[in-house]
Amino acid sequence: MHRIIIPLLLLSLFAVSAFAKMPLDKTQGGCGTQECSQCHTMTVKEAGELLSFAGVTVKSVKPAPSHGLHEVMFEKNGGAGIVFIDYGKKHLVQGMLIDLKTKEPVAAHDKDLPRPKQFSGVDPKLIPAQHGVVMGNPKAANRLYVFTDPDCPYCRQLHPILQQLEKQMPELAITVMLYPLRQLHPQAYDKSRVVVAGKKRDLLDKAFEGKELPKPKGDEGKAAIDAIIKFAEEQGINGTPMLLLPNGKPYQGPRDVASIKKAIEGK
Repeated sequence: MHRIIIPLLLLSLFAVSAFAKMPLDKTQGGCGTQECSQCHTMTVKEAGELLSFAGVTVKSVKPAPSHGLHEVMFEKNGGAGIVFIDYGKKHLVQGMLIDLKTKEPVAAHDKDLPRPKQFSGVDPKLIPAQHGVVMGNPKAANRLYVFTDPDCPYCRQLHPILQQLEKQMPELAITVMLYPLRQLHPQAYDKSRVVVAGKKRDLLDKAFEGKELPKPKGDEGKAAIDAIIKFAEEQGINGTPMLLLPNGKPYQGPRDVASIKKAIEGK
């Protein structure tokens, strides 16, 4: 079983109207005078009904490390993950909760989730680059590898930066490895198939601009995308976008043209 991870933050704070109606006088009880879970409850059945649209199987519900949220552990397609539902049962929150002191992710279900393989880099020769779509100079010896999902909002923010990078570094090949996170973005798989099958730059750009693409024909692009997904999961690449420098090490710095350029040049 692999763990479904949303690598980048989508943190939201919700002001639930019910909170304002709770008495604050400690003689009367209310929020701040007792454990929140005593008043704000959610069953596995309730969570399952709220998430029925996603086609997941809810396994457990616990109070989240952050007050005001229920933490829901689910399974889908052999993978496990967590989402958060507010106490008002009106809002769904995707992402990780980060402890501001330790800067580490925290979760009530931390011990229940399978531990993903930690990715520290890979030999570039092992990357199935033949399935990638190249931006920039395809004959360049210097290569940047980008594992990216056309429906990932952070990947869409990165794509214009890659377009600027290819202009500023004409002797760079940017190998785009389309890695759709199907549990999060169900439509991304077919979009990725169409792009990799055609290997056309306009299709690649349209995908990351959120424009409509043609539907894949037959099994076109399926073997290539499946190979990229298999490689990424085996290596422990659990989220997108993931940038690999020419030496195969992950780039973890600021995502702006100047910073990425310096990292590629080894400065």
